[in-house]
Amino acid sequence: MTSQVVVVGSGYAGAGAVKAFEDAVGEGEAELTWISEHDYHLVLHEVHRAIRNPAVEEKLMISVDEIMSEQSTFLEGRVVNVNTDERVVETAAGDAVEYDYLLLALGSTTAFFGIEGLKQHAHQLKGIEDARGIHEDVREAAANATRSDPARVVVGGAGLSGIQTAGEVAEYRDKHRAPIQITLVEGLDEVFPGNDPQVQNALRQRLEDADVEILTGEFISKADADAVYFGGGEDEDETTLPYDVLVWTGGITGQEELDGVGIKKHDRSNRVMAESDFTTSADRVFAIGDTALIEQGDDVAPPTAQAAWQAAEVAGENLARAARGAPLKSWRHDDKGTVISVGEKAVAHDVVGMPIKTFGGTPAKLLKKAIASRWIAKVSSAGRGVSAFADM
Repeated sequence: MTSQVVVVGSGYAGAGAVKAFEDAVGEGEAELTWISEHDYHLVLHEVHRAIRNPAVEEKLMISVDEIMSEQSTFLEGRVVNVNTDERVVETAAGDAVEYDYLLLALGSTTAFFGIEGLKQHAHQLKGIEDARGIHEDVREAAANATRSDPARVVVGGAGLSGIQTAGEVAEYRDKHRAPIQITLVEGLDEVFPGNDPQVQNALRQRLEDADVEILTGEFISKADADAVYFGGGEDEDETTLPYDVLVWTGGITGQEELDGVGIKKHDRSNRVMAESDFTTSADRVFAIGDTALIEQGDDVAPPTAQAAWQAAEVAGENLARAARGAPLKSWRHDDKGTVISVGEKAVAHDVVGMPIKTFGGTPAKLLKKAIASRWIAKVSSAGRGVSAFADM
């Protein structure tokens, strides 16, 4: 009997796993149903580009039809529940899809850490609609501003997304000669927290060169429609940072769709606990990408696009192996380095094969473009990857 394999999610993990599964599965071994809320794959690590220029959206959105084969089935819908006892995936539209093997690749959502007013008043950057919203609000705020009273854009969180968001707003400001003041806020003591001081210093320098004000060592305590606030606890004075546009990129947590699913999750982050072969506490359920905390010895895999790309190749093959009753493969993340854009500039760090540990300039910029183009070519076509190069 042919096994029914279901993949949920069209991010890096889901799209990559679909490609890998189709490459690995034998004729008649399994049938694939791919379920996602969107009928496209979004090149999420480059979505910040659309803040500056919404015209790049078409380069960032890849139809699922370009990714999967005609033998697979796609169902557009938002998953609202997984019944692991009955082996059924349920969607908001009332669809009930049975599975023999399931891969959860739902991605993550923004973590607001219970900060009062933050979710209500801040933009996120988790999808193309978010980038459009930031662009429109920045454009409107700048149109109503003056040199003596500039539009104030505050970006909370100085990780990858926060740094790249601030860089794109700075590029928009410079391109349009718009009166915009940009502040990047980080509760810890340095940008790109927890990383090598060498790359932190390089990123700080490029942000400062782009006239982005950096405020570190200050945790946001609350937000309202006009300002974010710091301090205000016992023996602390409350300080205020007014804004016209607020963007929050301060962390990730698991999707709420997984709240009631009978599967072991991390208590604090709501992300699924997965072994290095992507198996979970639920029989025949695998998890990957930002949905999961994937065991890597004494640690877990990082929540990065690079890790999701690598894991997807093994996870897709493991779905095919499970369908034929073969042993599963374990996966180990192999860090190839980090490349971060700050507008049109970029910083590369610990890149495999490069003689310099941290570098910028044209080599880093071209490397950033090449990484995105290579992924697009992998899941779609070489022509599409080449076409996207200039806009990445």
